[in-house]
Parts: sequence; C-alpha cells; structure tokens
Amino acid sequence: MTDNSIFIAEKFRGPPNSGNGGYVSGVVASALTDGAHNLPDGKAVEVTLRAPIPLDQSMTILRDNQSLTVEHGDKLTAEAKIVTLQIEAPTPTTLNEAMAVREQSYSFPLCLNHLFHKPMRGVHPICFCCGAELSPTEGLHVYSAPVNNNEQVAAAWIANECFTDEHGLVKPEFIWTALDCPGQMAWRARGTQTGMLGRLTARIEKDIRAGERCVVVGWTMGSEGKKYFAGTALFNQSNELCAYAKAVWIGKVA
Repeated sequence: MTDNSIFIAEKFRGPPNSGNGGYVSGVVASALTDGAHNLPDGKAVEVTLRAPIPLDQSMTILRDNQSLTVEHGDKLTAEAKIVTLQIEAPTPTTLNEAMAVREQSYSFPLCLNHLFHKPMRGVHPICFCCGAELSPTEGLHVYSAPVNNNEQVAAAWIANECFTDEHGLVKPEFIWTALDCPGQMAWRARGTQTGMLGRLTARIEKDIRAGERCVVVGWTMGSEGKKYFAGTALFNQSNELCAYAKAVWIGKVA
C-alpha cells in the first residue's frame, strides 16, 4: 500500500479469485486512519465493500476529509468512514472450551465447497482467515465451531509471529481478518449460508502479540431482507476484549 493506492496480494484471498473481506477492510481502514487505531471511545471504522476485490492489481485511493473511496479503473470497490459502533459482546468462550470443539469447525469437513476440482477441506479451503489448506504462515487459521447450542461460534486462535510488526504486535489488518469469517460461520451454525461480506465495521481496543492464546467469537444479530448481521469479538488470554466488529453479509446461498 502507498499513500494513493492499495494492492491486495493473491495470498490474502477469501474466495479463490478475490480478496478476503476482513483483510481488505483492515487495509482500507488503516489507509483512512494512517495506521492508527486509537480512535475516540465508541468510534470505529466502517468499510463497505462495493465489488469483489481484485488480486495482484493496484487500486486507487481517493480521500475526502474523514472518508475515502477505493477504485479499480472506473469501478468503485470500497468506501470507508469513521462511525459510532455500539456492540455488547457476549461472555467469551474459554480457550479450553474453544479447543474442545475445534474439530467440529466448518474449516475441516471435506468437499463443502464445490468450486474446487479436487477434495479440499472446509467451507473456504484457501481463505486467508479460515482456510485449512494453508501452511501456518500462509493463513491465520481461525477455525470457528458452534458453541452454546449453536447460538454462537468460537475459534481458538494463536497468531503466528509472521503477522506482527517490528514491536511484535499483530498488525491491525490481521485483527480485522480474524473478525471476518466467524460472523459468517455464526449464521451457518443457525442453518443459513450467507453470501459475500458487504460491510465490516470494527474497533480495536487492545494490541495482541504473536503467541497469545486468543479466542474469537461470532454471533448473529438478525436480518433485514437480503442483509444478514453478525457480531464478532476477539479476546486475549486474560479474557480482555481486544477488538470487536459488526458485519453485514449480503444474500443467502440456496
């Protein structure tokens, strides 16, 4: 990323041919805030994804006071602005509880996604957030599994040091990524397979370090027409709330 452009490398994909929505949103959010996440209390960055994000291609940033847009050629791909976000995160699942259900994650069953010609594991086998077909340094491995009678999902997550900055802190765009897929998986636990991520609004409260034993939880927040709302939250090994988000998933897969 430069001051005037964004480039999403292929390894940061969600679907096979477009960027992971959480990662892209995190990159766009960092462009808006110049990499800072110490926003005033209650404030968050809202990123709206207007089109599938191309991989390995430069996109142009256009700034306007407290907002920005991202364009690929003459196509609007994303918008970002500062908003107020109020979410009441649930009591976190413990790390032991998340580990106990890990093998029931939607990242593991074979052949859930028919876009691939050979058998591969999971809903999104090569997704940078939840894909199980990636090496430890190629993805975050946020494996969501149902908890609390399918009312929520939880993922035990330990960030690899390759996703940190020079101070050993996990970079903001990777925290945004970890807040992505659990929201969709929360709807799946309730029997609904949603479409693409349309909007992610997130706030980072505390830094986390590589090696911290974290838990990411996701829960549904109702629907409106073709919009499916979900909340996600990231807790550190001291059960402190480190980040949270509200997502809008668009459409439903029959």
